[in-house]
Amino acid sequence: MPSRLTRLDVEAAGTDAPFKARLYRTSATCDRALVWAHGGAFMFGDLDMPEADAVAAWLAERGWAVLSVDYRLAPMTDFESLTIGEHGHPFPAAHDDLIAAFDWMVAHAEDLGCDADQVLLGGASAGANLAAGVAVALRDRAQAGPAGLLLAYPIVHAQLPDPSDELREAVRDVPPEHRFPPEIVTLFNLNYVGGDASLLTDPRAFPGEGDPTGLPRTLIVNSEKDDLRSSGERYAAQLAAASVAVECSYEPGAEHGFLNEPDNPAFERALARFLTWSASR
Repeated sequence: MPSRLTRLDVEAAGTDAPFKARLYRTSATCDRALVWAHGGAFMFGDLDMPEADAVAAWLAERGWAVLSVDYRLAPMTDFESLTIGEHGHPFPAAHDDLIAAFDWMVAHAEDLGCDADQVLLGGASAGANLAAGVAVALRDRAQAGPAGLLLAYPIVHAQLPDPSDELREAVRDVPPEHRFPPEIVTLFNLNYVGGDASLLTDPRAFPGEGDPTGLPRTLIVNSEKDDLRSSGERYAAQLAAASVAVECSYEPGAEHGFLNEPDNPAFERALARFLTWSASR
């Protein structure tokens, strides 16, 4: 009989404000521990969206302990005027929340039946950016970092890299409302840093703009029919050039955000890849 899935809301001290998260587990021990960040262009999303809840539950039901982070959201872009928003929590708020969550998971790993040096870090889309940016910060502070990165359809560059001819063809039939034109990506990214263009080159905010040397081994799973795939593929090349062990692929036929669609076959395929990859070392 399968173990019962539990969800436990967590609130603990952060850098400048408490961070909030939800812990998923099914047993007193775990095969892997993961700190996970949902996507949403830095300004949308919560712990109840499938990309947070369904992903964490699926992995927990297969023996993982997953801490899904309810990070502070950036200001809401003004979609009518296409300008950056006001209020909200621009960088580094979400970044700091994820660091605090990772430190909490490491500190509690043994209580969860996991090894403290085997905590993984991951996310989807903007959440993948946060995970990769936190990995940069953890490397630079020379303290315990993640045992690996799990990045689903990440956006890690301040400006969207030019697509390959193959990617241009793959997204040709994607509905306009599902596309991510470069100018929109740039607007969302500038909105994330509160309009401070100097932060667009900060590798904690956009890891693709910095030196990835010394980062942990990384799995990148892109969507085939996704403009943001150019960022994931470029980052994989950057990691490989810096001698970081990286595996990069895409889900055939999938558009951006498939982890927010539990009925999409790509959802389970990608998460099964997480399991296989994490067990490969």
